[in-house]
Amino acid sequence: MIDYEKTLDIIFGRWKSQTLYAGVKLGVFDCVTSDPKKTSDIAKQLNLDFVLTYRLLRALGSLGFLKEGFDHKFSISKQGELLQKSHPHTLRDIILLEEGPEHYAIWKHLPAMIKNGQQNAFLREYGGKAFEYAEKNPEYAEVFSRAMTSYSAVQTTWVLDALSHYDFSKIHHLCDIGGGYGHLLSNLLLKYHHMKGSVLELKSLIKNKELLWSSKMGLDDRCMYIEGDMFREIPSVDAYIMKMILHDWNDEECIEILNNINRSCSSLDGRVFIVEHLITQPEKPHFSKLFDIHMMCWGTGRERTVEEYSSLLEKSGWKYIQTYYPQSGLIGVIEGAKASKSSH
Repeated sequence: MIDYEKTLDIIFGRWKSQTLYAGVKLGVFDCVTSDPKKTSDIAKQLNLDFVLTYRLLRALGSLGFLKEGFDHKFSISKQGELLQKSHPHTLRDIILLEEGPEHYAIWKHLPAMIKNGQQNAFLREYGGKAFEYAEKNPEYAEVFSRAMTSYSAVQTTWVLDALSHYDFSKIHHLCDIGGGYGHLLSNLLLKYHHMKGSVLELKSLIKNKELLWSSKMGLDDRCMYIEGDMFREIPSVDAYIMKMILHDWNDEECIEILNNINRSCSSLDGRVFIVEHLITQPEKPHFSKLFDIHMMCWGTGRERTVEEYSSLLEKSGWKYIQTYYPQSGLIGVIEGAKASKSSH
């Protein structure tokens, strides 16, 4: 039987996400509270048109993010609280990035890219790659940075779950490559007291000392932040972790990064952990398969299978050991070990 409703729901999916984007952008979710508030008061507080504001609030209510009462009154739902600035696991910044003007615009190039075999939507739209665009457009860079922090909150939980039974006793110094403000690494150091840690990140990101998680979590004595570029020089430690890094790059670029890590690794039994959304078997629906299309539009990278990451490891002086999954199954953590010269 043909499921027309499901197909229509997918066709109109962007209507939903753009409605959410408008609500977040206009400040609706930080204005509406658990106590019912009149539309007129909401519109006045946010300096919006009353009639159009009601129609937006009504649509957000139909999506389950607000609760609509009588007399044009609205309160926030538990689902809506996830889009408030103050929520500890807020998704507000993710929707500002993924449904914002830059990421919205690049999708229109998808058919032409696939036809031409050129993965360059950001270049087509803005005349440069995403990271180049961010350097020249601080507003986009700020939205991108906040969204990555928002992603980190849930991703750290998944990684800790996936590695909950892993034996870290032989790892003394862990480097998080491209680790942002250090959310993941700080949480790992908090759990494993014997380890030290380093975050390798661009100067532009870690110059904001007040945003670094090691200070917030009292770990300054065990965690340092190193300015650098993973395509050039990488700290010499005995283990490395990369969360949502390799999917940004094509195979050749990934091999270059992994080769750099291998050369810098100070231990003959060194380890590398790759945290990514892993493509599942053909018949299984999975978020990674849609994320892969986003990556096709955004940059040169892609989502990959375990076998494809294993091949990248093998080509750069590592050997595949195992993949660990959290209960959610949304990501995977691939473990690689430094291959002996005889086996490489």
